[in-house]
Amino acid sequence: MRRLRPAVFAVDPERAHVAAVRAVASAGPVLARVPGLRVRDPRLRQDVCGVSFPNPVGLGAGYDKWGAAVSGWHALGFGFVEVGTVTPQAQEGNPRPRLYRLPDDEALINRMGFNNDGAPATARRLAAAARSGWLRRIPVGVNIGKLKDTPADGAAADYAAALDRLWPYAAYIAVNVSSPNTPGLRDLQESSQLAGILDAVVSMNRDKASLTGLRSHPVFVKVAPELSADQLDAVVDLLGAVGADGIIVCNTTTSRDGLQSPAELRDEQGGLSGRPLAAPSLEMLRRVVARAPHVPVVSVGGVFDADEAWRRLRAGAKLVQVWTALVYEGPRLAARINRGLLERMDAEGVRDVRELAPPHVTDASAGD
Repeated sequence: MRRLRPAVFAVDPERAHVAAVRAVASAGPVLARVPGLRVRDPRLRQDVCGVSFPNPVGLGAGYDKWGAAVSGWHALGFGFVEVGTVTPQAQEGNPRPRLYRLPDDEALINRMGFNNDGAPATARRLAAAARSGWLRRIPVGVNIGKLKDTPADGAAADYAAALDRLWPYAAYIAVNVSSPNTPGLRDLQESSQLAGILDAVVSMNRDKASLTGLRSHPVFVKVAPELSADQLDAVVDLLGAVGADGIIVCNTTTSRDGLQSPAELRDEQGGLSGRPLAAPSLEMLRRVVARAPHVPVVSVGGVFDADEAWRRLRAGAKLVQVWTALVYEGPRLAARINRGLLERMDAEGVRDVRELAPPHVTDASAGD
């Protein structure tokens, strides 16, 4: 990938991104026959809230906003994929250009603004994946959000409406209240606002489960790295009160501390992702685990290799996600991370990925 990077990076970032998703979507069946892309080993299996993940390395939300390439992500070795963010109806997002590479920092800045096809179109695409048999090969999380022009007092209805269409295809639900690119969205992390949104989502989740005779899906909340310690504690405490299940830490950051990239890149508006997010993401993970060891955590932000994935799992994460690393490291990323985890497990005498969690996390989460 590093040899090809100059040619790939000569293409506009968003155009390259869309082309990559389309390529993975069209090549899924072919990729499934390529040896070495999928690492199959029962020691990597992770069970979270009743959902079985073949390995703990997932593709984070924002890469495949459209649910277009489920077969390809399975073939590339991911243990799960999170589709979206999806809003009730389609929206264009923010004006272009809105995606920037920062190679000196192995980072990206985006201000996409929840550009997506909308819940009805995404549901049709996921339904096609279900009919072809690909949808259940790996768990698919559905990440939902509100429309840009929806006021705060209408946000709960937006989240419920998106879930209404997408529920049949989700293995879990991710409630995104933390993107910096939709005006006012991060204000919804405040407890009273978030409680109303989660009440609506949990209610819709239970109604769908009752109507279909199926189990309800786990509900996770994705939070921003800018939350103060007290704000993060309040979100964690709220989860149990409203019947939500877990937390995803963390979304992109508006901070530009410590960047090496030129000022014209650092000064672009939007959320920063990639290696600079590794330290704050790990810090948030540790605080959540210390606050509530029974709450499942998905750790995202700055995960580029097996060492970082190992660090997150050792700190108490149940699962990890990558996004920016896929841009810089290429399509064999998931396989390399999973092989690296197995090598570390062999070297340290760890029999199962679930043994990586601290003892208090393992004990508290025994019912997952």
